[in-house]
Amino acid sequence: MSIITGQARRWTLAAGCAMGLLQGQALAQDSGRIIVLINPNSNEAATQSMTELAQAAVGEAATVQGRSNAGAPALLTTPEDMANAVPGVVAAGTEAASDPRVAALIVSAFSDPGLPELRAAVGIPVLGIGEEVFHEAARDGRPFGIVTVTPDEELIESFRQKAASLGYEAQYRGVRVTPGDPAELVRDPDRLDAALADAVRQSVGEDGAEAVIMGGGPLSASAIRLQSQFEQPLVVAVTAAARAAAQKIADPD
Repeated sequence: MSIITGQARRWTLAAGCAMGLLQGQALAQDSGRIIVLINPNSNEAATQSMTELAQAAVGEAATVQGRSNAGAPALLTTPEDMANAVPGVVAAGTEAASDPRVAALIVSAFSDPGLPELRAAVGIPVLGIGEEVFHEAARDGRPFGIVTVTPDEELIESFRQKAASLGYEAQYRGVRVTPGDPAELVRDPDRLDAALADAVRQSVGEDGAEAVIMGGGPLSASAIRLQSQFEQPLVVAVTAAARAAAQKIADPD
């Protein structure tokens, strides 16, 4: 693929996401319902991208508003980062839930930092993109793997523990991690896509995954760009959580 073609595809994707966001927000205004997506890190560009993906998934069911955790790093890469992000996530969520128009909250980081604490603090549905993407990837008993840019061993072990806690340990095929510094990688879409594509091929070809989770909210756009290269679904965590949130709004019971 030429550089020009690659740029054109990214511009087309960006334009499509922006149009979907505007259309979804316009249709949702009549309902007055809001879903607040909380990015546990401070990366505003990632927050905007994830908000657009969520809005496209919920359509006219609600307006999606994104909030970043300003006191956190731009990328959460260790269990310590996740733990330190919890107070900001809970503060943002409780503030958002005080608005009666807000019908649901989404914690939009793969390890769901602050999810149980926020659920205990508010009286509206709170969904985590990590939890919801496991449900979607494991649907109908299919084996699934994870690809991520984060090499921390404790964090990777937490993925296995989450699969087990949700009842999916027998289907879980492990994690493939991209090489290199994750902070540098996420700043370069071309390098990120290439590295993730290699990791997906390993998960499918060597580990036997029939669905592959993109392990992190900021990787969602890459999943959309890469999907055409694979028969197996690349499961987007933000989209899975947004659909679940819309369903909760439509059917609270």
